[in-house]
Amino acid sequence: MANKGPAYGMSRDVQSKIEKKYDDELEDRVNSLYPSGSKPVKIPDTPPTMVFKQMEQIAQFLKAAEDYGVVKTDVFQTVDLFEAKDMAAVQRTLMALGSLAVTKNDGNYHGDPNWFMKKAQEHKREFTESQLKEGKNVIGLQMGSNKGASQAGMSYGRPRQIIS
Repeated sequence: MANKGPAYGMSRDVQSKIEKKYDDELEDRVNSLYPSGSKPVKIPDTPPTMVFKQMEQIAQFLKAAEDYGVVKTDVFQTVDLFEAKDMAAVQRTLMALGSLAVTKNDGNYHGDPNWFMKKAQEHKREFTESQLKEGKNVIGLQMGSNKGASQAGMSYGRPRQIIS
């Protein structure tokens, strides 16, 4: 881990706000996603001591999460976990991964589906030709109305002075 001293002033305030977003209860939910026929990942009694190996394992997790379908903007940075800079960002990634697993319902999620929100699914609509034709005659309220609109009486300051 990187050597860093205590935070003071604004840095301490920012770090404090980040730490308040951390949810202790979420830690219990995270080891429920693994392919059928295999077992959850176990943390070894003696984790790798080489910094490079630890960071490589984090990077492998992030790649697997993206391959599974987690949006790139929902994925934390390696240093967020490795240096424990923003553990709330790590949890947001895990929440996104859990929500995606519950939504996909592909058999890889083995936990309680109520732990994560199910993402919205596509709701395809079919319209007949007559319905589409009727829709062309309706003026939506977001388009507004121009009844009684004119520029009469409007002035924008003095007219342009042309000097010859």
